[in-house]
Amino acid sequence: MASEPDVASVGAALADPGRAAMLMALVGGESLRAGQLARDARLSPSAASNHLRRLRAQGLVVDERVGRNRFFTLASADVADALEAIARIAPVAPVRSLRESRTTDALRNGRTCYDHLAGRLGVAVTDRLVERGLLARQPGAFALTGRGSEWFAALDIDVAALASRKRSFARACLDWTERRPHLAGALGAALAETLVARSASSRRALARARRTGCRVQP
Repeated sequence: MASEPDVASVGAALADPGRAAMLMALVGGESLRAGQLARDARLSPSAASNHLRRLRAQGLVVDERVGRNRFFTLASADVADALEAIARIAPVAPVRSLRESRTTDALRNGRTCYDHLAGRLGVAVTDRLVERGLLARQPGAFALTGRGSEWFAALDIDVAALASRKRSFARACLDWTERRPHLAGALGAALAETLVARSASSRRALARARRTGCRVQP
C-alpha cells in the first residue's frame, strides 16, 4: 500500500518565519540571489544559506550558479499554488513600516503568481475576459469559448498546444489578496508572458520615439 504524503515535513519547513519569507519572495516566479533573499527575510547571509539548504532538501526550491552568484527559484508551480493556498487562510501580519505598507500595496495592485497575473490586475484582466465572452466560469476553472480561441490565436498563443500539456489548462486560482479568482494554468501563463513581452516592446518603442522626437500613434 502507498504511504501517506509526509505533510508534516513540509509544514516543518514552512514553520520558520525566515524560510516562509524567502518562499513568499519567490512566489512571483522570480529567480533571486541568496543575498537578496537574506535581505528580504532580514537574515544574516549564513542563516539564509542554512535555511535555503533545508528548503532545497525539502524540494521546495531549486538553485543555479551563475558566476559567483547562486540564484534560487521555486521548484515548481505546485509549490507556488500551495503557498498561495496557505496565504489565503493565514492571518494578515500587521504592517510595521512605510516600506512594508508600500510592498503590500504593490502586491495587491499587480504581481505574478509564479507565472501568471495576479492581484487586482490579474483579477481585472480575468473579469474582462469573462465579460467579453472569451472565457466562461466553471467550478475551479475557466472554459475557453469559440470567440476566446480566436482572440488568443490573434495573440499568437497556440491554444491547442497548451491544452495538450499535462499542466491544467485554464485553472481558476483564488487570489490571496483579492479573494477572487484569476486565470492560471497553461493559458494564464501564456497570456501573462505575451502581455509582458508586448508591454516591454511598447516601452522600447516609446523610448525610441522620445529619443528621435517621433510621435507614437495610440
